Amino acid sequence: MFTGIITGVGRIAAVHDLGSTRQHGKRITVEAPAGYLGDVGLGDSIALNGACMTVTSLDPGQNRFTIDISAESLDKTSGLAEVGPINLEKALRAHDRLGGHIVAGHVDGIGTVTRFAPVGESHELRVLAPAFLAKYLAYKGSVTVNGVSLTVNAVHDAAQGCELSINLIPHTVQNTALHALREGSRVNLEIDLIARYVERMLGAGVAPGKVAA
Repeated sequence: MFTGIITGVGRIAAVHDLGSTRQHGKRITVEAPAGYLGDVGLGDSIALNGACMTVTSLDPGQNRFTIDISAESLDKTSGLAEVGPINLEKALRAHDRLGGHIVAGHVDGIGTVTRFAPVGESHELRVLAPAFLAKYLAYKGSVTVNGVSLTVNAVHDAAQGCELSINLIPHTVQNTALHALREGSRVNLEIDLIARYVERMLGAGVAPGKVAA
């Protein structure tokens, strides 16, 4: 479980194939900020651009760790098999502050950046989300973009999808890998967990408090 508050910006340093076919995944080597891995152990969960992954090897002295990512996960995410900056978040501990919103680290869909430009002291980020996610996205609701918990400022539905407008304050731009986004960049999206359950309750055909026979 995560909060969408990025705890470090790392860098994918190397990508290695785990096999010779499309059914094989990849082993990713990540460089973390100095001291970041001090409380991390083998098997711990770290979200990479919003996707929950398991630490498979660890070299704190070199500030490096590896993760193995399956072909299925690669197919359902973006930016996890390319050298470059990446958002990192360690798993939530029971006594931590919930500074963002409840994030599972499960990518629901891939969006496309349609605008990333300065507006005053901030930046406007617009993302075209897949149409099937539109019902989960609402004005002033929460969404996770590449692992960052953000507030939706506007929603515009269209035939090709649902365009979100998000305001990024300077701190967010400077302290996450979102600064590297450009028009056309693909980003990982996770909808609000509460919206997911509300949709299920409304669509399951069972009255609240009752169990289907």
